Amino acid sequence: MSKPKLKSKAKPAPQPADNLGKSIMESAQQIWLAGLGAFAKAQEEGSRLFENLVKEGLNLEKKTRKIAVGKADEVRGAVESGVSQVKERTQETWDKLEKVFEDRVSRALGRLGVPGRRELAELSARVEELSREIRKLNSRGSSPAPAKKATRKASNSARARAPGAEVN
Repeated sequence: MSKPKLKSKAKPAPQPADNLGKSIMESAQQIWLAGLGAFAKAQEEGSRLFENLVKEGLNLEKKTRKIAVGKADEVRGAVESGVSQVKERTQETWDKLEKVFEDRVSRALGRLGVPGRRELAELSARVEELSREIRKLNSRGSSPAPAKKATRKASNSARARAPGAEVN
């Protein structure tokens, strides 16, 4: 839109009141048109300026979001690392506590005469060995046991020593 140009006038000679009113009307009209032109220009530039500001805001938001996500990932990594270290330390401490407890209980049971794991394993192995021997002896046959004969002889000799006892 082209700007209306103000007419430059040399100082007119005194004119009648009719010409003066006309001149004031023309000046007012030109001022009015200049105001409308300025408003249109401001409106046009304002829309473009607003759109440019929105685009810049979007770009800035994207950059900020990338930075924020990167920092959040760093913080998350640091927190997870710290948590895993705490878990490891806690597990180590728990294992040590458990070992101390087991040692103390084992010593207390030993003082009371309760056999430990190793002693029970040895005893169990010995019982198994004896069970095998008994099975071997039972599988050989049913011959008279020598222990019974010895018992009979012992009871017979005891009778013979007793006064008035009969000897078979």
